[in-house]
Amino acid sequence: MSCRPRFASLPAFVISSSLGLTAFPGIAPAQGGSNPTETTLDEISVTSEKTDAVAQTAPAASAGYAGGVSGIGGQLLTVDSASAGFITGAQINNRPVTRPGEVLEEVPGLIVTQHSGEGKANQFFLRGFNLDHGTDIALFLDGMPLNMRTHAHGQGYADINFLIPELVGGVEFHKGPYFVRDGDFASAGSVRIDYLDSVPKNLALTSIGSFGYRRALSIASAPLAGGNLLVAADAQVYDGPWVVPDALRKISTVARYSQGTALDGFSVTGMAYAARWTATNQIPERAVVSGLIDRYGTLNPTDGGDTSRFSVSGKFSATDTTGVTRASAYVVRSQLNLFNDFTYFLNDPVNGDQFHQLDQRIIGGGEALHIFQGDLFGRPMENEIGVQTRTDTIRVGLFDTTNRQYRSGILDDRVLETSGAFYFDNRVRWTEWLRTAIGFRADGYYASVASDTPANSGRARDGIVNPKLGLTLGPWFDTELFVNYGGGFHSNDVRGVTATVDPASALFTTTRAPFLVPSTGYEVGLRNRSIAGLETSVALFRLDFASENLFQGDTGTTEPSRPTRRFGVEWTNRYAVTPFLSLEGDLTITNARFSDADPVGNRVPEAPTTIASAGITFGEPLGWFGSLRFRYFGPRPLIEDNSIRSRPTALLNGRVGYAFENGVSVSLDILNLTNSKSDQITYAYVSRLPGEPAEGLIDRVFHPVEPTAVRLTVAGRF
Repeated sequence: MSCRPRFASLPAFVISSSLGLTAFPGIAPAQGGSNPTETTLDEISVTSEKTDAVAQTAPAASAGYAGGVSGIGGQLLTVDSASAGFITGAQINNRPVTRPGEVLEEVPGLIVTQHSGEGKANQFFLRGFNLDHGTDIALFLDGMPLNMRTHAHGQGYADINFLIPELVGGVEFHKGPYFVRDGDFASAGSVRIDYLDSVPKNLALTSIGSFGYRRALSIASAPLAGGNLLVAADAQVYDGPWVVPDALRKISTVARYSQGTALDGFSVTGMAYAARWTATNQIPERAVVSGLIDRYGTLNPTDGGDTSRFSVSGKFSATDTTGVTRASAYVVRSQLNLFNDFTYFLNDPVNGDQFHQLDQRIIGGGEALHIFQGDLFGRPMENEIGVQTRTDTIRVGLFDTTNRQYRSGILDDRVLETSGAFYFDNRVRWTEWLRTAIGFRADGYYASVASDTPANSGRARDGIVNPKLGLTLGPWFDTELFVNYGGGFHSNDVRGVTATVDPASALFTTTRAPFLVPSTGYEVGLRNRSIAGLETSVALFRLDFASENLFQGDTGTTEPSRPTRRFGVEWTNRYAVTPFLSLEGDLTITNARFSDADPVGNRVPEAPTTIASAGITFGEPLGWFGSLRFRYFGPRPLIEDNSIRSRPTALLNGRVGYAFENGVSVSLDILNLTNSKSDQITYAYVSRLPGEPAEGLIDRVFHPVEPTAVRLTVAGRF
C-alpha cells in the first residue's frame, strides 16, 4: 500500500546546477533565433537584483519558463534535457490551489495530491510513478533536502506543507537521472525551490473560504547593516468538508539575512513550522455503497497527527576569473506523530488496527562546488567539481494504539545514517551547434541501527558510481535536440537492510533489502521556439529499475518487489501570447510494467498512464487578472493483473481578481469548479469492517476530491 514506508528507485535533477539559477526567476525564454539558454554573468547579476519584483507580480501573466539556463561569460551552456526547466515565483503564485504543495504542479507532468489530513505529506505522481510521499522525487528548499531517509511512514517522506508560496523566487526542475548534482531519491525527477532574499514591498494578506478555511500571511523586508532582513509568518486553519473536521492548525515562519547578489554574497535563514490535524484517510468503497458512512466520512475519527520542523541554513557564493564557488550548509530538527488505521479490524478484531508512527530526527549536511572556466583545444569548457554530505540521527518507532492511546510496541529503533558524494562534470561547446556534458557521481553510505529487537541491530555500508552523459545539437531553425543517459539510485530504509527477524514475531525471518537500489535512464528530446512566444518540447524517455525490496514500516518487515521498466513521452507547451496573456498545456503518457515474468501480472500498481494539464493566465500589474487551470489524472491499475482499476480524475480551478493602484488586490478562487465527484487517490487492498469475514475483503479504497469551494483573498502591498 503506497501510504506505507517503502523503497522505490529514482534520482534526477539539475539544470544550470552550476549556478543554481533557482535564484533568478526573472530569466524568461528567448524568442526568435537567439539562443534560449545563453546568459552572461552580468545579465544574471542584473536579473537576480530584479528577482523580488518579478516574483511578486502575481497578477501579471507570466512569460513561460526558461529551459536550462547556464553559462560562464555567455560562452558555454550546461547541457540539460528537453524535460528540464525553470519556473518563476510569479508563475507559481498564479495558480489557484487547494493546498500549498499543489503549486509544484507548475512542473510539467507532476501531480501533487493528498490521501489523508492536510498536515500529512503530499502524494506525488510523475513519469508513470506513484512516488508515494517522495520516494523517488528529490525535493529541496534553499539547498536543504526535504526527503527523509529511514522514515517512520515512508522512505523519502517529504513534507512541504510548511511552504510559503508567496516567498518562492523560482523553481528549478529536472526529470531523469542525468545530472551530477542529483543523487538519492531523484531518478524520476528533482525540484529545487529557492526563497526570495527581499521583497520590494511588504505584504499583508488574509483569506477566508468554504469549510472553515482561514489564512493570514505577512512578509516584510528592510535594509540592515549593508544587507537585507526578511521576515515572514503564515498561519492557517481548515476543517474541510469531512464529517469529522480536519481541524488543521498550522503556522510557518521564516527569517533571513542576506548580503550581496546570488553570485557574490551570502544568506543565513531560520525556519520554524508546527501543525496538528485530524485525518479522514482513504475509505473502502463498500462502506459508502452500503450506507455505513458517506463519501466524506471516516471509519476512525481519531486518525491524524502533529508535526514540527526547525531549521537553520546558510548559503555562500563568490565569483572570480576562474569561475563560481558556491557552498551551503544546514541543520534541521523535525518530529512527526502519525496515527493511521487503514485496515480497521483485520489484524485485531477487538481493538482495531490503528497504529502510531513516530519519527524524530536531526539532519545536518552541506554542499560545496566550484565551476572552473577554461578551454579545450581552443573550445570553451567548464569543469564542475562538487562534494555533498548528510547525516541523519533518528529515532523511529511503531506502536499499536486505540483512539491514539498506546497499547503495545512493535519497534523503537535508533538509527545513525550518513552519506558523502563527489561529482564531476565536464561541459564543452565544440561548435555553435554541438555541446557535450560528460560526468560521474560517486556516493557512499554508512548506517548503524540500534533496535529494541536486538537481532535487528547492525551496521550497513554501500556505495554506487553513476555516469552522466549529455549531448545537445543545434539550434537549427530555433530547435535544439537533446540526448541524455545516466544512472541513478535511491536508498532503502536501512532497518530493512539490517533486520533479520520480524519484530512482531521472532519466529519469522525477513528478507534483507539492498541499501542502494540502482536505476538507469535514457532520454531523447527536442525544444523548439520558432514561433515567437511559444516554447514547445517533446521528450521520449525510458527508465529501468533493479529489483527492489520495500520496507513496510507499518509492520516492521521487508517485502521484496520486482524489476520495472517504463517508457514514456512528454509534450510540454508554454505560449506567451502577449505580455499579459499566457497559455500552457502538457501531456505525459507512460507505459509502466514489471520487467520479469510472474503469474500474478505485470502491471505496476498505481502507476499513472496519462497525465494532462492546461491553463490560461491573464492580467497586468494593475487591473483585472485571473487564471483557469485544468488537470487530468488518468485511470490506473491498482493490482498487478489490472482487474481492479481507479477512475480518472479531472479538476478545474479558477481565479479572478483586481489589483488597485493603492497596492490592494482582491481575488476569488473557485476550486473544483465543476463539483467533480472524483478521487484524490485510489488504492486496492484487503481490509475488514465489523461483521465481515476474518480474512477481510479486497476493495477499492479512496480519498475523495473536496467539493466546490470558494476562497476570497485580500492583499495589501506597502
